[in-house]
Amino acid sequence: MIKIVFFGTPDIGLKSLDYLHNSKDFEVLAVVTQPDKPAGRGHKLQMSPIKKYAIDNNIKVFQPKSIRKEPDIQNELKILEPDFFVTFAFGQILSQEVLDIPKYETINLHASLLPKYRGANPIQRAIINGDKETGICTMITELGLDCGDICQKLVIPISETMNCEQLWEEIGQKSPEMIAQTLIGLKNGTLTPQKQCEDGLCMANKLTKEECLIDWTKSNTEINNLVRGICRCPSAYFYYNNKIIKVIEAMPIDGNAPIGEICSHSKEGVDMGCGKGLLRLIKIKPEGKGEMLAKDWYNGVKK
Repeated sequence: MIKIVFFGTPDIGLKSLDYLHNSKDFEVLAVVTQPDKPAGRGHKLQMSPIKKYAIDNNIKVFQPKSIRKEPDIQNELKILEPDFFVTFAFGQILSQEVLDIPKYETINLHASLLPKYRGANPIQRAIINGDKETGICTMITELGLDCGDICQKLVIPISETMNCEQLWEEIGQKSPEMIAQTLIGLKNGTLTPQKQCEDGLCMANKLTKEECLIDWTKSNTEINNLVRGICRCPSAYFYYNNKIIKVIEAMPIDGNAPIGEICSHSKEGVDMGCGKGLLRLIKIKPEGKGEMLAKDWYNGVKK
């Protein structure tokens, strides 16, 4: 049985953790996740999805503020004598001292086809840039940003209507077996990691608020890619009557109109002029309100 410690925080890693926990080939000794954080209007502390799963399944939990700076937790992990660490959207950089703890390696699941989109936002960047495909990789974690040797890759198509939430879900669904196959292959010596090439190297840096502001001089396709790429996390937005309007769902359509202006509306949505074509707003979230159909929002503001 392969002994692992699972490092993760958001729900994208839940299916992988569940798969490993319930497999006869693995023993999940502990999970390492981010500290509880305030959430919601009441700012009550909320545990991560990974922590909740661990508690519900009687798995030991560690929550370092920065594992690189917490030797006590590092020592507790050493006592567990894991074969592997598995990281999947953990959210902290590991030090060499941490990487040296497992008997074999630290394996990371990265949501892109490395070396493309190294960094924090590979899922969003692939959609924003209009890519037709992305994928997942298992890799050996080294010091440096997503630069370790590649164990396995899987290509995932991106349709013209797929948004980041849907891609997030698909990656979560397809990751468990790849992680398991990687761990077994490395333990048995049947899998040989390959050095990353530098061809196609690009970074997936964290999104800024400025990047999320819609530039109506761009084409309707480019703007719709932005909407799809950051749907609800954090959402593309524009200003209308000095209020922030987040765009949850839209679609590019043919037509011409003054840039950044509403040119028509119907039961299908509200059409905005772009640098090329029109963007039909279907679902939006006005500042201070919940999500609603764009047509209902427009019927309210036009009065």
